Formats: sequence, C-alpha cells, structure tokens
Amino acid sequence: MSDEKIKKALQEAGITEMISCDQAFAAAEKALVSRGAIGEYCNNNRIKIRGCQLGCFK
Repeated sequence: MSDEKIKKALQEAGITEMISCDQAFAAAEKALVSRGAIGEYCNNNRIKIRGCQLGCFK
C-alpha cells in the first residue's frame, strides 16, 4: 500500500529518474511514509538520489 502512495507522490512531483533529498523528504511527508521507505522505493525502482544533504550521493 505504501508503495502506491509513494509512487503517486513521486509522479505528482514529476520525479521519474532522479530525486534530491529535499524532494524525497517532501514526498515522504506527502505520502505519509518514512524517509527510509522513500529511499527503499527509490532503490527498488532505480531512481537515483542526487543533492544529498549528507554528501552521500552526488
């Protein structure tokens, strides 16, 4: 169920291939899921994380 909420939130934001941390945080809030769930969804669906606030992804 949360995958569908995440998918919808990302689609509404126009995210298909890349996402920034700020966008991921906003999508988590909109979908009412954890930030970790967004990260897992992105990993499983080959959506790259860019602009990481911790500098982990560039």
